[in-house]
Amino acid sequence: MRKVLLIGLIVIGFGLQGCASFFGGEPDFVKVKDTQFLIGQKPYYFVGTNYWYGFYLGSPGETGDRERLIRELDQLKENGITNLRILGASEEFYLKAAVDPPIQSKPGIYNEELLVGLDYFLAEMGKRDMKAVVYLNNYWEWSGGFAVYNRWTDESKAIDPNDPSQGWGAYMNYSASFYRNEKANKMFRDYILMLLTRVNTVTGKRYLDDPAIMSWQLANEPRPGANDASLEYIEYFHKWIDETAKYIHSIDMNHLVSTGNEGLAGCLQNEDVFLTSHSFPSIDYLTMHLWLKNWGWYKADDAEATYPVGEKKAIDYVNKHIGYARKLNKPITMEEFGIGRDLESCDPNSPTQYRDKYFKKIFEVVYDSAKAGAPIAGTNFWGWGGEAVSPNSDNVWRVCDPFMGDPPQEPQGLNSVLTTDTSTLKIIKDHGDKMKSIGK
Repeated sequence: MRKVLLIGLIVIGFGLQGCASFFGGEPDFVKVKDTQFLIGQKPYYFVGTNYWYGFYLGSPGETGDRERLIRELDQLKENGITNLRILGASEEFYLKAAVDPPIQSKPGIYNEELLVGLDYFLAEMGKRDMKAVVYLNNYWEWSGGFAVYNRWTDESKAIDPNDPSQGWGAYMNYSASFYRNEKANKMFRDYILMLLTRVNTVTGKRYLDDPAIMSWQLANEPRPGANDASLEYIEYFHKWIDETAKYIHSIDMNHLVSTGNEGLAGCLQNEDVFLTSHSFPSIDYLTMHLWLKNWGWYKADDAEATYPVGEKKAIDYVNKHIGYARKLNKPITMEEFGIGRDLESCDPNSPTQYRDKYFKKIFEVVYDSAKAGAPIAGTNFWGWGGEAVSPNSDNVWRVCDPFMGDPPQEPQGLNSVLTTDTSTLKIIKDHGDKMKSIGK
């Protein structure tokens, strides 16, 4: 009788384990407990990169290069890079400043070859025990994003940021008007529902059941608007974050949800705006980005003089945001940071002295903080360029060019880490080994 009872308990145990995905508790999913990421009962620490264009390489269509994708995923794995922040949506932009072709050319009209490319990309990541952070929209123009959804509902109000009579401030506020555009958000939610419930053509799993995905991210760098954003903009921004995150959780109970926000730099330099953005129970962890050159802290043509100041400001920025995470009792990741090659050269043979110095210092700060118990779990450098080299002397991306870590509106090779960057990759691998040792 005891043997029968024991066997019965074992069978029940295996049955419950097999049903774990149904109950949202499969051990391979990344979870959050207070300030810690967990996989099962083990802490999860990582070093990662931004590989936004992976599904383009995975496609069986004209953008595809699966052999390159396989080689690069293997190299990433060999160098300890196991967390990839990736694009999960792209929309046809009304100006020539975005990736092409897009997944969504019109509302509900999808490019199946590119979605199959995402299937393939995620399947290959799963084989290598990698985790994906998938962002579903974009505040900026380079993948379509908010502005395209707005234009789909009212073409007459579309803004061109390169038009001197309009400019970037007007574009940023136009992009932010998406938060209160109910028709546009209905289209966006239709896309979210399609993607989260999609059955991967390679693995046979629904995306919402796939442990290769760590987090759904609302958008790339969502901001409440330009620096002159009104209180009304901020209120809509916060409302949109909470409601969209709740919607995702209502479909998918397995995965985390994050904002994709830059930190203070993406919240009008206002602590309250940032803290409120990440205080909602629907947002599982905090995010921050760090851009020395873009924020005027470092000048490549005067590196010797400006780098020490930029480095200090970067360290202060990281530490301040770790403090915010501690205050909200949630973990934080630094999912974007980067710096160009010396003198901002796009030549793949040019030196990377300052980038290597910068990466080493940032990794040192993150590791020391994590090891001491601070709520920071990992980083994603920007970005992975892999084997690609721009075929154009002006380094401008054109349709059918190979994809790199730099989005289309930027010089190709500007912030990309390439397969030949051995000194940078060694620094990354050494850091990855140290981060893994914390979780053992």
